[in-house]
Amino acid sequence: MDIFSSFLTTTAISTMTWGNALMIVIGIIFISLAIIKDYEPLLLLPIGFGVVVGNIPFVQGMSLSVYDEGSVLSYIYLGVSHGVYPPLIFLGIGAMTDFSTMLSNPKLVLLGAAAQIGIFLTFIGALFLGFTPSESGAIGIIGGADGPTAIFLSAILAPHLLGAIAIAAYSYMALVPVIQPPIMRLLTSENERLIKMKAPREVSQREKIIFPVVAFLIAALIAPGSVVLIGMLFFGNLMKESCVTERLANTARHAFIDIVTILLGFSVGASTQAQTFLTPQSLLIFGLGALSFCVATAGGILFAKLMNLFLKGENKINPLVGAAGVSAVPDSARVVQMVGQQEDPHNFLLMHAMAPNVAGVIGSAIAAGVLWSVLVL
Repeated sequence: MDIFSSFLTTTAISTMTWGNALMIVIGIIFISLAIIKDYEPLLLLPIGFGVVVGNIPFVQGMSLSVYDEGSVLSYIYLGVSHGVYPPLIFLGIGAMTDFSTMLSNPKLVLLGAAAQIGIFLTFIGALFLGFTPSESGAIGIIGGADGPTAIFLSAILAPHLLGAIAIAAYSYMALVPVIQPPIMRLLTSENERLIKMKAPREVSQREKIIFPVVAFLIAALIAPGSVVLIGMLFFGNLMKESCVTERLANTARHAFIDIVTILLGFSVGASTQAQTFLTPQSLLIFGLGALSFCVATAGGILFAKLMNLFLKGENKINPLVGAAGVSAVPDSARVVQMVGQQEDPHNFLLMHAMAPNVAGVIGSAIAAGVLWSVLVL
């Protein structure tokens, strides 16, 4: 009986707190959204299960959590805490991204740039609420709706906020189909949603090969802090477009990025222990992240409306396309297509929306580089 009684004290049931139970419920909700609603299942499923794993209490002295030096989970989490996984994710994204729609209509790049206003306005708001400049920079990047970039920057500027920022960034990426449509309808009229854009021109293979090299040099010279993310993104794209490293490009956009996504999602979820995650500061970060994402969406739409004041005829832009300026590739572009076809089933905006969508990926990485360069001085 003494042995049995001692065993009972070592079970997770005896040491479970209400916070652990709540986080486990949140993890199960993430898993349910991934399976039932198909909301970013490649992200929410590993993150959700990681949340469940990370909130199982353990006996004092057992090295099990991501925060225990020498534990298995801590080694997996090193890729997050040291910013290793995000550049590897960018390599795979580059290998699967087609920049031809952006190259065929370069003015749509401005929509991707305009959407980054959410990052900088949230940075100012976080400063106003009492966060340090470094913490504010890490929180602001959530507005780009780019999980890897948010993890990369927060690991450098505010590692103690990494768990909350990562979960917030990926949560809002997954909820793009829920958050963006109401904002899109609120800021556009029916006539604007019915605008049909002219078909993009055909882009030559030479342009596709030259672009990643030139774009990297420009981005790196403007924001040296973005070299790692931008470099991996354009390296992956060059492997794809050169047509001489198809095996490497195929590995990068399939097996490689899948492996890294599993490790990143699971370890980020496992880092959300209730004792460190359920704090007023974390809740405030979630609120600021939501505001940041909404402002970024609105910024792209409103800038498209502004551009239309100077464009004529078939050169006009459907303002819905501006919502794709955030970095949630390709979900934002799909949402633009969905909302556009609700107004006119024969209006195909997907390819046009991919231009600001991929530009948003570049823009958020450059914004992260700028914040890093400025805030570490």
